[in-house]
Amino acid sequence: MPLRRKNRRRIRTLVRRALVALLAAQVGVVAGLISVDNYRKRIKPHSVDFPRTEPNDLPVGESVARVYTYGEDVYADMIAAIRGARRRVLFESYIVKNDATGRAFKRALEEASRRGVEVFIVYDGFANLVVSPSFFDFSGRIHVLKYPVFRPGILLLDVRKSGRDHRKLLVVDGEVGFVGGYNVGHLYATEWRDTHVRIEGPSAWELENAFVDFWNAHRREDQPELQDEGTSSWEPRMRVHRNAPSQLVYPIRGMYLEAIDRARDHIWITQAYFIPDRAILDALLAAAARGVDVRLLVPETSNHVVADWLSRGFYSAMLRGGVSLWLFQDAMVHAKTATIDGQWSTIGTANIDRLSLTGNYEVNVEIHDDGVAAHLERIFENDLTNARRLPAQEWHDRTVVARFSEAVLAPLRPLL
Repeated sequence: MPLRRKNRRRIRTLVRRALVALLAAQVGVVAGLISVDNYRKRIKPHSVDFPRTEPNDLPVGESVARVYTYGEDVYADMIAAIRGARRRVLFESYIVKNDATGRAFKRALEEASRRGVEVFIVYDGFANLVVSPSFFDFSGRIHVLKYPVFRPGILLLDVRKSGRDHRKLLVVDGEVGFVGGYNVGHLYATEWRDTHVRIEGPSAWELENAFVDFWNAHRREDQPELQDEGTSSWEPRMRVHRNAPSQLVYPIRGMYLEAIDRARDHIWITQAYFIPDRAILDALLAAAARGVDVRLLVPETSNHVVADWLSRGFYSAMLRGGVSLWLFQDAMVHAKTATIDGQWSTIGTANIDRLSLTGNYEVNVEIHDDGVAAHLERIFENDLTNARRLPAQEWHDRTVVARFSEAVLAPLRPLL
């Protein structure tokens, strides 16, 4: 017995030492990556010359979808919608910068309120920690909900209290709604390649309902409850899916898995941060194995260097499995879109990573329409003119340091 106890103690000691060594290696790799990334940003000339695809109106049933790929275009139409509001404006954004763009939105919202329009605003407290709190001081007529930086229930490991409000929504008068990857700020207006969609018509109710449900679930007792009487329009070709950690509901992941499983010809995905779970990775590899043209477009260098390296840990499996990887050049691509077989598309706020698919509050529009799919395919092909395909041999010949960094960081994938 003494020998067995001694062996167990030795094993526990070895395990502790191994965990400490792994943690130290992870800290070292992360620090090194951030340092190198900061250095490269200082010495590399700033370039934001990327292709643009003009907005296009696409009918879907009784509604019309307009797809945007340039920030200034979508911001102009969002502000115009706010200025034309007659009854109610619902505005929600993960990030709102206190810059010329953010202040233009603030002025439009204040002006709408002075005209007698009801204005409701939601923003994420953590994402806006670097923004002065005074920027979110609005007139007393405007209702503002700050999604809290910290929710105490998380200390008790209550997953219903987890997740950030990563959504970007604007709905005006229940008649027009916007959703997609664009946060609000000058950087995103001209320097990031992102995708947003405007829905005008009866299907805008789905976005309104997404806002109403979130507001009513998180409002303070002194804030009014929003009423929603439902809709008489049931448009099966356009659906809005909402991840809601408080209800343990994550339909966006299921939407992707079902659509990927149906694919017979092509799957074209654009993602800012691609860190898939095993089920999504396996589904994409299975599609490629049955002859589907699977293409993934990601930034060669994003604004989160650690996320880049976590994503690269999947490159070997995808390249071996027949997935083609395209790296967007000289600008951040922040879009969260996919189109399959010329029939199915999605545009929204969710990345294909754990935080978005099983963590944050997110909103994606799912559209079954040939016209929308064809337009997103044109956008994808246009984006490829500013991307390079990653050759399998180039990836195979990467350095030992790169391989080591990928291996050390792999255990962090479930956290992002």
